[in-house]
Amino acid sequence: MPWDYSNKTMQLFRDAIANKAGTHFGRVENPDGEGRHGSISCGDAMDFSFRVERHPDDPKKDRIVEARYQTFGCTSAIASSEAMCRMIEERTITPVEALQIKNADIVDYLDGLPPQKLHCSVMGAEALQAAVVDWARRRGVGLEELGIEPDRLEEDEGRVVCKCFNLTEPYVRRKVKELGLRTIEEITAAIKAGGACTSCHHEPGGLQDILNETWGESVVAPEAPPPEAVASPRVRTPYQLAKEIERAIDVSVRPRLQGEGGDIEIVEIREKKVFCTLLGVCSGCAGAGQTMRFVVEDTLRRQVDPEIEVIPL
Repeated sequence: MPWDYSNKTMQLFRDAIANKAGTHFGRVENPDGEGRHGSISCGDAMDFSFRVERHPDDPKKDRIVEARYQTFGCTSAIASSEAMCRMIEERTITPVEALQIKNADIVDYLDGLPPQKLHCSVMGAEALQAAVVDWARRRGVGLEELGIEPDRLEEDEGRVVCKCFNLTEPYVRRKVKELGLRTIEEITAAIKAGGACTSCHHEPGGLQDILNETWGESVVAPEAPPPEAVASPRVRTPYQLAKEIERAIDVSVRPRLQGEGGDIEIVEIREKKVFCTLLGVCSGCAGAGQTMRFVVEDTLRRQVDPEIEVIPL
């Protein structure tokens, strides 16, 4: 499914992948701050780094003079990352001031994003914050001075709610409050939680429970969908193995690819070798090999059998 991107979004994306002068793909050498958000296994990941011109007396007056990113993701992920770097360099701001850049500012800079792609702007804002925290620690600036509670950073390491995208309960709760998310659909659009197998939507302690507890609402949850297939050491017939592979693809892989305008086709299954091909925009993507390895093969090994090998055609 093609997305309705703005002209500015498409121009930033094209400039970035063409590595035109003035674009920011790459990594700052000897950075003063660096941070990461996302995961290659879930289809989106961003590394962000920056270099400052140091103030001789007050670290909080350091100025960011160079910003770079490395992004594994879709058109909107690359465009959002490029937009954020341009916003930072154009304003010649301090790391403390950079913290004021929110995902909504990135969306505005791009002249809007489709609702299903808002998570890309959130990813950039989170990577930026992680990099500023890194800079603060290197320069001896207290996190409290940045308006960041140190305990909150540790809390984000709590119980995993969305296993497909490895998103924790504290992180989901924080983003629900920060972004004013009121429905599961809004959560998925903003941070991707619940966007694959959907088993976390209505399970105890899942997304609907978090929404109810956050906003004081009581909603009768529909019957939860069946859980994902899990790896099992039992002996299967070739037919049983093939059906489990097909189900894992349909439940956990295909929705991710279709969300980016692509798809996947299983061509043949020979014992534990799965021959498949990517379709749509994914077929011509520079990251197709990584998608096959980190999205398709990793999912099948976790959910079906650790010895599965995915062979792209």
